[in-house]
Amino acid sequence: MAVPKGKVSKARRDRRRGSNWKLSVPALVACPKCGELHLPHRACKACGTYNGREVVAVDE
Repeated sequence: MAVPKGKVSKARRDRRRGSNWKLSVPALVACPKCGELHLPHRACKACGTYNGREVVAVDE
């Protein structure tokens, strides 16, 4: 049966695990109507349009 040779310190353990959990930056696209950046496949928060139609009423 396999037995560890010695205690692995918290720093060594966390260094090994650290590279596997990096968060990626979400991709942003420009709105074709107003040019504001927003998440893809979601309505634009600035003008309220999605796929060429106004889907959300935005107070100006």
